[in-house]
Amino acid sequence: MTDSTHWTDDSIPFMQRVYAVVRLIPEGRVTTYGRIARFVGAGRSARMVGFALHNCPDDVSERAHRVVNRIGELSGGWSWGHPAIMRGLLEDEGITFIDEYQVNLDRHLWDPNEELDVDQPPPTK
Repeated sequence: MTDSTHWTDDSIPFMQRVYAVVRLIPEGRVTTYGRIARFVGAGRSARMVGFALHNCPDDVSERAHRVVNRIGELSGGWSWGHPAIMRGLLEDEGITFIDEYQVNLDRHLWDPNEELDVDQPPPTK
């Protein structure tokens, strides 16, 4: 990614744009597949974000548990084994839940559409 590119630049592979966003999710916060898709210019591609995260690089995998579905439910496709493992990783970061596998989005949501500038170049790593 060069300084002249931006988050929605189609010359950057979709997966690389997704990985760049996931690397920026702060500890103790979560975002959704759909919010990532919208931020990288693929608004209706939440499932593709999930696909990208299924086989992601290790440095992204270490943060991918911070991505949940649109209502805050854990939906890691068993990437961490049982969903309780994903819940444990989130609880270790101080994330609270409103039921067994649903994150309190009102308290912990990080929205890249509000936190990042789509016109700025994504970090290279």
